[in-house]
Amino acid sequence: MSETDSSALVEFHQVSYSIPSLPSPIIDGLSLRIEEGETLVLLGESGCGKTTTLRLVNRLLLPTAGEVTVGGKKTTEWDPIRLRRQTGYVIQEGGLFPHFSVAENISLVPRLEGWDSPRITSRVHELLKTVGLDPERFTDRYPNELSGGQRQRVGVARALASEPPLLLMDEPFGALDPLTRADLQQEFAALTKRLAKTVLFVTHDVREALLLGTRIGLMHRGRVLEVKRPQQFLDSHEKHVRSYLDTLAIPTLSESAEGV
Repeated sequence: MSETDSSALVEFHQVSYSIPSLPSPIIDGLSLRIEEGETLVLLGESGCGKTTTLRLVNRLLLPTAGEVTVGGKKTTEWDPIRLRRQTGYVIQEGGLFPHFSVAENISLVPRLEGWDSPRITSRVHELLKTVGLDPERFTDRYPNELSGGQRQRVGVARALASEPPLLLMDEPFGALDPLTRADLQQEFAALTKRLAKTVLFVTHDVREALLLGTRIGLMHRGRVLEVKRPQQFLDSHEKHVRSYLDTLAIPTLSESAEGV
């Protein structure tokens, strides 16, 4: 992606997105910067516009008003295929093609980009090791032969395959059991730090946001109410932030329930 004078890899400039069937915009006057090398977590309840925001970045959607820039260039000026191939995208369950093997899923974009076979094989093996899977055991498996956590690891590997500078993560760990989810969250935090990727990460889980985010943006009804670093977020007095933080309290048994 092109060099710019700004350190922001992605910028939203007064962006709105509407569809005729809805009375209110899904995204409403959004201005936001995602700095190079940071993990910006968009936190919010279902329907607040988080996933729509992601899709505006890789041009799966176009703004109704305002503009989105990636690498200093408006998304409307990007070739959509080129933009998507330079943007890793991970969703719940990894979004793997069921009729492709693990190796074929990971190597999809490199093959489309014309990489030669030795380079592809080397990259697949490298990425499987990076996400904690043994190439000898997993290269030829199919998605239905993997656990949920393994599928998600392969999804992350596929997103990294062509070495994109930007990753879009749409609640990637949301469908996993709590223990697997916690393991992958820790591993992903270490991985993004080591690889120095720019990440836009969507979640409704405040714990996940605090663990993974360089900054946290709280979304509500198509707007970002606050963007703060984790400690600043914890110290915030904004009412919607406090509502999320209240969920961190550990529940205790009432006196009437004790001994049941």
